[in-house]
Amino acid sequence: MARSRRLNKAIVVEAAASLIDEAGDPAALSLKTLAAALGVRVPSLYNHIEGLDGLTRAVALWGLQRLLMALRNAAVGKAGPKALIAVAHSYRAFAQAHPGVYLLTLSAPATDDAEMVAIANELVGLLLLLLAPLGLDDTDALHEVRILRSLLHGFVSLEAVGGFGLPLERDETFQRLIDRYLYTFAVEKP
Repeated sequence: MARSRRLNKAIVVEAAASLIDEAGDPAALSLKTLAAALGVRVPSLYNHIEGLDGLTRAVALWGLQRLLMALRNAAVGKAGPKALIAVAHSYRAFAQAHPGVYLLTLSAPATDDAEMVAIANELVGLLLLLLAPLGLDDTDALHEVRILRSLLHGFVSLEAVGGFGLPLERDETFQRLIDRYLYTFAVEKP
């Protein structure tokens, strides 16, 4: 099998991400399939990755970096509820565009993986920054990050598996979900 192009780690990771997204499932990735897609033999991949586990981690990192970039770009020039709405829509768009890679972004990183921890902390930090105008203490703000992430993940996960069978516009339902979330801050708590 002749090389169709010169490989590097970025090319290998992006090709793996594409295969994972096409399948919609990270478990569908194999080194054999990836090598075939790149027009190389499996041993050639080991010059760029540390086996399937290393490749999966690299794709997860790639996904987290892309998600962070998308959320940051969505928030630029916006503040308050408009920023949260834009970030929520960007989160959904990322999950739709990268259904397999999105699944790799869900797990908390291993505490000994400094690179993954750093990017995960940046994601949390961005959401904390967006929630800062609410004046929550640190613990409450972290709970809000979890709540927001849970709401968004629940919706995009149901959407991905065809869980919305009723003849209603999903975009409208998503906007109502965000509006309800934002409304909770406008209502005085008991």
